[in-house]
Amino acid sequence: MYSSDIIVIGGGLVGTAVAYGLASSGAKVRVLDEGDDGFRASRGNFGLVWVQGKGYGFTPYARWTRQSAAMWPTLAQKLLSETGIDVQLQQPGGFAFCLSEEEFQDRGKRMESIRDALGGDYPFEMLDHASLKKHLPEIGPEVAGASYTPMDGHVNPLKLFRALHAGCRHQDVNVHTRQSVENIRFDDGLFTVNGKNGTFQAPKVVLAAGLGNNRLAPMVGLHAPVQPNRGQVLISERIRHFLDYPTINVRQTDEGTIQLGDSMEEVGFDDTTTTDVIAAIARRAVASFPVLGKVNLVRAWGALRVMTPDGFPIYQQSRTCPGAFVTTCHSGVTLAAAHAFRVAPWIAGGAAPDEIDVFAGDRFLNPDRNFSHAH
Repeated sequence: MYSSDIIVIGGGLVGTAVAYGLASSGAKVRVLDEGDDGFRASRGNFGLVWVQGKGYGFTPYARWTRQSAAMWPTLAQKLLSETGIDVQLQQPGGFAFCLSEEEFQDRGKRMESIRDALGGDYPFEMLDHASLKKHLPEIGPEVAGASYTPMDGHVNPLKLFRALHAGCRHQDVNVHTRQSVENIRFDDGLFTVNGKNGTFQAPKVVLAAGLGNNRLAPMVGLHAPVQPNRGQVLISERIRHFLDYPTINVRQTDEGTIQLGDSMEEVGFDDTTTTDVIAAIARRAVASFPVLGKVNLVRAWGALRVMTPDGFPIYQQSRTCPGAFVTTCHSGVTLAAAHAFRVAPWIAGGAAPDEIDVFAGDRFLNPDRNFSHAH
């Protein structure tokens, strides 16, 4: 039997960011990590700290995302000072390409809608091909234009994952690996979590288990109807530096490799790669930057995003089992700062972040609410 103040179920980017924030506030934290036989979305992501376009039709998410991106330099510096690991955060702004004039016009309207909903506090530019080429000289002739915002950036996601785990160790978090959770019980204000290789007790428990939250949430009176969505990613050999900005489907890493990917596939729990999707990703990348046409690919993978029915996060404390929280999202990199600096203090007993109630999983049980108070 292991005891602590808080148990965090899930050792991915979401769970470790929350655990890191909790431990920074002085809580005694244990993280239960399923291990390498889990789907591990954290090891397959794209590494973007991305704001633009997010929250269309749901303004609180646009605000939440922007606030997290603004807090990212603080998180990067804190991790560096405590662990010595530089996660290679760069926030020069980012571009989302449009390959047709119709796509360009639609993108502009979408960005204007988000800006208007935020009261104008949403800087962006729509750049035609000629204007875009001044920023990105290698851009291909098929690109009609792009949206640009100064809010976007990227990190090295594997260095981030390593830094969060090292940061947790620095804060004396106990991480238990190969601990898939079998069940959770709540009695007299205490949670008992039965793992594969141990039993754990605490007055608070956080569900940060990605796709596993679907199964775990009902055990503590919560609702997290998450489903997998596959994304495939390609990595090239190291090449000369030519790309100073992240883009939504092509970025150059701090090590010189090129990372490509923009697929969203409803294929269940299949995380394999497929030739047709890899070919489509490669074609779009070469259309964006013809210089990539002769670059060698060195690896590819498929990974499963953790998607809710509407694509927005779930954050909620259980009403029937107070002290049980769920944190679920598909943007574990972008929202890492929010999880460490806003969600964790709330779980630790602080004030709830503004608008957090609109992210409750109960919204899927009461669709008639339709976010009426969210705008």
